[in-house]
Formats: sequence, structure tokens, C-alpha cells
Amino acid sequence: MGKWNIGIGAAVTGLRRLSREPRKGRNVMEGYIRGCGLQFGNVKELCQSDPVFQRAMGLAERRTIVTSYKLMNLFMIIAFGLIKVERGHIFEFGSYKGGSAIFMAAVAQEYLPDTNVFALDTFSGMPETDEAIDTVVPGDFDDVDADELIAYAATAGLSNLTFVPGRFEETAPALLADAGSAALVHIDCDTYPAVSYAYESCKPYMVPGGYIVLDDPQVASCLGAMEAVEEHMIRADGLHAEQAFPHLVFRYPPLD
Repeated sequence: MGKWNIGIGAAVTGLRRLSREPRKGRNVMEGYIRGCGLQFGNVKELCQSDPVFQRAMGLAERRTIVTSYKLMNLFMIIAFGLIKVERGHIFEFGSYKGGSAIFMAAVAQEYLPDTNVFALDTFSGMPETDEAIDTVVPGDFDDVDADELIAYAATAGLSNLTFVPGRFEETAPALLADAGSAALVHIDCDTYPAVSYAYESCKPYMVPGGYIVLDDPQVASCLGAMEAVEEHMIRADGLHAEQAFPHLVFRYPPLD
């Protein structure tokens, strides 16, 4: 983990004996270091004192409802995880007011200068949802000024960030084909249809061992997102999570 001296905490006494080899398609040790380091150890303090993290948080401030722990986790994955896999771009499905995309772009600008961040959203509210499982309704999260958001990112000097307005089905196919590869996909969608589509559309473009990070499945009001994970990722593709806190994190294609 670079120059950081990560402490996990006395609550996880058996971590040091775990194998560093892949297990069931994921790196258990790395998942524990990120997750336990945040929940029980000193990773929060290390992030808060890191100048790259500080700049990224400053740019994203008041533009995201993603928790600080989840932003710290994304920071760890970009700074210490993506450098170990083939180069690919970062895609965010569900950006709302753009804060987490701005955050990731600022971090990637420092550590992965050839990597672009693409943030996909209608930027005009939630499209149709599955009434049988989703609690949000069409039109939710419509309080976004897309023009102001794009101008803000440009003023911040984030030339590696592109906001992609429109429905996923309309924008993602050509965007993914043109970009060619994805190393990190951040799926921040509350609903079954959106999570299902985001995951399935990205699969053909993932670099080996790429990261799929899901913001919402463990949120109390987002059982639709969890159902999509259960059906598409766990049951259909047999994936095992690399991390359970503060995100669900999977590797796809699974590690050898």
C-alpha cells in the first residue's frame, strides 16, 4: 500500500496469517486491508492527512451524498489497486450531482494520468424503476444543473472527466466501445434495472481483475440494487465479494 503504514487494529487478530494468493476470484487480503483498515484501523486518518485525498474531497464537497468512508475506499482502490491491473478507464453509472465522479477524477489525475473518468446519468432525475422491488420513483433526484456541473469540472482542471447525459441504454454502448476497456466501474444506482444494466453492459470491457464497486445494495431502501447483485453477479456469474465494508466490491473477470 505504497508509503502508508496501515494499522488494522486489534479487533482483527488473524489477518496476518491469511494468504495473499487469490481465493475464489478475489484478493481476500487486499479486501480486508481496505475494509478493516477503514472500520477498525487507521486508514481514515491516513486518508484525511493525504494531500491528494484532501484536494479530491475539497473539489467534491457538497456535491455528493456518497459517504466519506466510501470515498476513502474508492481512493484506496484507485491509488493502490488499479496500478496492479491492466490500464483501463473508470466508469460511473449514476452520478447525481457529480461529486463522486469529480473525486475519482481528481485522484486518477494524480495516480493514473492516462485514465479517463466517464460519469453516466440522466442528470434530470430517475428513469422508470421496478415497482415490485424499488422504492424510488421516476423523477427522483432531478435537482441537478448539468451545465453548471460541467463548467465546474472544467474550472477545476479535470480534463480527464466527461459527464455523459442520457439513459444508460442510449449512451453506454457506444461510449464503452469507443473507450475499449474498463478497470473500475462504480455503480451508484438505487434500482434493479439500473444496476443490472450497468453490470451487464460493462462485462465485455473489463480488464482482468477489474473492480466492480457498488454503492447501494446494502442501503436499507435499495433492495432492488441488492436483488440485481444476487441474480446477476452471485447466482449467474458465481462471483464472491472481495469487500463487504463500506462497499460491496467484486473483481471481474475473477482473479486467477
